[in-house]
Amino acid sequence: MHNFRKLKAYEKALMYTKTVRLTTKKFPKDELFSLTSQFRRAADSIVLNIAEGAGNRSNKEFAKFLDYSIRSGHECIGCIDVALANEFISEKTHGSLFGEVDEIIAMLIGFQRSLLA
Repeated sequence: MHNFRKLKAYEKALMYTKTVRLTTKKFPKDELFSLTSQFRRAADSIVLNIAEGAGNRSNKEFAKFLDYSIRSGHECIGCIDVALANEFISEKTHGSLFGEVDEIIAMLIGFQRSLLA
């Protein structure tokens, strides 16, 4: 089993959930059960899949859950794009949110590769 709490990617993903919540609080109220919820669940899923995967004894299984986290990161990118297209966020916020999740995805891919090497 892996100590996931010490992973930089986990720490960054955990902080990203906070950023997503602060951002989505400003979304229109009629988005609460659609984009707001979807974006929050996708961000949470990055963290939760890292944690769940760390409970596996094999590196191959952990890598599979990291893949789920990576996919959730890409889902966050889609949410960011939808938010920008609907003018819920500014270009600056879009860039910041994208940069953070892109970095998390890159870290997860690197870690995943090291597990499978």
